Amino acid sequence: MEVKKSPKADLNNKKLLFVEIGLVLSLLITIGAFEYKTKEKKESVFEAENTELIEEEIIPITQETPPPPPETPKIPVLSDQIDIVDDNIKVDDNILNLEDDSNLGVEIMDYVEEVQEEVVEEEAIPFALVEEKPKFQGGDANTFSKWVSQHLDYPEIAKENGVSGRVMVQFTVNPNGTVSDVKVLRGVDPSLDKEAVRVIQSSPKWTPGKQRDRAVKVTYQFPVIFQLR
Repeated sequence: MEVKKSPKADLNNKKLLFVEIGLVLSLLITIGAFEYKTKEKKESVFEAENTELIEEEIIPITQETPPPPPETPKIPVLSDQIDIVDDNIKVDDNILNLEDDSNLGVEIMDYVEEVQEEVVEEEAIPFALVEEKPKFQGGDANTFSKWVSQHLDYPEIAKENGVSGRVMVQFTVNPNGTVSDVKVLRGVDPSLDKEAVRVIQSSPKWTPGKQRDRAVKVTYQFPVIFQLR
């Protein structure tokens, strides 16, 4: 069956028109897309009156200052400059005379050896061991005891306190008869001890003791008795 179609109803004749219309619409849409502008949002502005600013506390940073470095020793600067000083020193033209001169001679003396006597200190011999015992005013120990009692002054402070007793004293009779090295071996009271030493030191000379017919030092122990009456 043959299909009959009117030439006016044939759409192929209008194909070019439709293509042109499509191109025009596409162009318009593209231009519109480029010219489209978005509305900018208004930023909200906060007034200073309605906002409260919080001030942060600033903490100062403390840092210890390191001590200054020690000073480096200064290096002496050496100078190459040489100072030239005038030679104004006067030299004596007199030359030492090396000829023999009687005034310059040295007297030669014979050597004389000096002999010094060596002093040997003898040790004191105890009273009990000496051959010939020392004597006091030609008597024995009783004579010295009587002399001590006559020259003894009883200390007032000892009298007031009622202090009495026997003070044992040691002393040395020297070869010349004097008394030395007086010391207390056994005391009673400081005031009595002091008085006993004083009396012995004030003793007159003794007849020295002898050992092998030679005067020697002799140690002697003597009791000084303090008795209240």
